[in-house]
Amino acid sequence: MFNGILISKDEHGYRAALQSIDESVLPEGDVTVRIDWSTLNYKDGLAITGKSPVVRKFPMVPGIDFAGSVSQSSDPAWPVGTQVVLNGWGVGENHCGGLAQVARVRGDWLVPLPDAFSTRQAMAIGTAGYTAMLCVMALEQHGVKPEHGEILVTGANGGVGSVAVVLLARLGYRVVASTGRPAEAAHLQRLGAAEVIDRATLSAPGKPLAKERWAGVIDAVGSHTLANACASTRYGGVVAACGLAQGMDFPASVAPFILRGITLCGIDSVMAAPARRRAAWARLARDLDLDLLEAMTTEIGLGQAIATASALLDGQVRGRVVVDVNR
Repeated sequence: MFNGILISKDEHGYRAALQSIDESVLPEGDVTVRIDWSTLNYKDGLAITGKSPVVRKFPMVPGIDFAGSVSQSSDPAWPVGTQVVLNGWGVGENHCGGLAQVARVRGDWLVPLPDAFSTRQAMAIGTAGYTAMLCVMALEQHGVKPEHGEILVTGANGGVGSVAVVLLARLGYRVVASTGRPAEAAHLQRLGAAEVIDRATLSAPGKPLAKERWAGVIDAVGSHTLANACASTRYGGVVAACGLAQGMDFPASVAPFILRGITLCGIDSVMAAPARRRAAWARLARDLDLDLLEAMTTEIGLGQAIATASALLDGQVRGRVVVDVNR
């Protein structure tokens, strides 16, 4: 038996509860991990509250991330005692996830914990930070350099946005952070934002083309915000889209693509190839300021995760949340 959050759905409804879980609930897998830390992402908030059909099987342990040590293994790549990180692969959706003390998964889903990080720091990064790094890498791979101009980061107070601001600033880019919480402007400037703008300037329906401004964009919001970001991206600029906090729709036109030659890159962190994951984690180990990571991180116990999930969806959580699954 181990402690964890278990989501169930039956004739009595959809509910998430912290409880003692029998290991028979765990799915098949060749590696069992004793979890040290997990985290809360936007998707975890949707899963725990049931506000979106994230969970595909029941009962389900939510949590798309975890970090800990291998306790049992039939995969020679992962000896007992190895410290590992997992992000995505449908964990917490159709395969029991990280908001528990134990997980059983496929060995090829795991990434070795970089020497630069503790398991707690790895979860302060989590899928949000790993996704932010994938976005930065996409901008770089399409030739966006600091001297080309400003980079817009939307949803900048969220997990992806906060880490993106830190990474971009450290790499020499001038970062403009968009947020719906103007009171957090000073915090975003401490993370590296050169300017903070109100999300209202981007979130309403806009024109097919707007004044050119952004050399690149990292967007975690979607909907009108993404459309307006594309409309105001400079000729040849690049937009990395990774989220849908405002909505799944994309009410845009082809004008920015055919008249300004911009590139829209879709960033998927869930099923990214192992080599790409390892490359992203290696870059995080090199480029992420751990002091700033700590400044954006809040720690909670497993017993607080359900309430915090609701607060996260309501926009009341700043930056990253790490979950100590053993308290």
